[in-house]
Amino acid sequence: MAQILVVDDEVGIRELLSEILADEGHQVMVAESAGDARRLRERARPDLVLLDIWMPDTDGITLLKEWAASGQLTMPVVMMSGHGTIETAVEATRIGALDFLEKPIALQRLLNTVKRALRNPETAAAPQLALAALGRSTALADAKKRLAQLAQSAAPLMLRGERGMRPELFARLLVAPGAPFLASAELLAEAPSELLGKAAGGVLFVADLSRLGRPEQRNLEFLLPRAEKQKVRLVSFSPVDVRSLAEKHDFDVELGTRLAELTLRLPALREFAEDVPDLASLMLAQLVEARACPPRRL
Repeated sequence: MAQILVVDDEVGIRELLSEILADEGHQVMVAESAGDARRLRERARPDLVLLDIWMPDTDGITLLKEWAASGQLTMPVVMMSGHGTIETAVEATRIGALDFLEKPIALQRLLNTVKRALRNPETAAAPQLALAALGRSTALADAKKRLAQLAQSAAPLMLRGERGMRPELFARLLVAPGAPFLASAELLAEAPSELLGKAAGGVLFVADLSRLGRPEQRNLEFLLPRAEKQKVRLVSFSPVDVRSLAEKHDFDVELGTRLAELTLRLPALREFAEDVPDLASLMLAQLVEARACPPRRL
């Protein structure tokens, strides 16, 4: 059966949940604090986490944010609380929690939630690097704030900035929890209609407009009027403005203008140097989670 991590500062809750889940055939680990949960998560990689919100050292919402930002939220997490509010439940779901259990937890509700969580296909999702936990620098914090505002619109958005600064990380901040994020130059060239189906309800990101040839541009023009019907947000990146795209990269100026209905300048890496150590740590955590390197710290 599954390996389940129960995180709660109340010993009675830990023992009760552990006994119930063990009777169902699961292997149960327990943690009384966020610190213990971090260590067990890194060492054992559970199939499911039951996470209490109110804990003395670090609350469950903060721990959930940490896992989401570092690419470690690859297992379903069910939040628990005896003092939960609708706002708290919504926030937890937005970050990536699968469900919310209110204490005292009814036995059948617990078993049904665990069963549903363990068959959820999101448990196999690949970890993604994210900027959610970053923002020490004013430049990055301002960019994230502006992106949060732009996320309320469905209009095409062009991100502007220097090459090599991972614009897709900023584009991902526009995606609602659980919605698809698709970035595929190959499909844009060969099968543009497939992109709309795969990105329905989410974001279709075009990584570098200056590298698109005329065939890709025609396909992108084909997608524009159809994207709204599929509720697909078109987001693109360009290292130069629309005029330079047309003059130096043979880009259709009318198409460029339509893609730049909204624009946002992204900060260069040197402008958020305070966040570089944290970003490097997140990238390392992602490699460790993907088993591309052994656990280590910077």
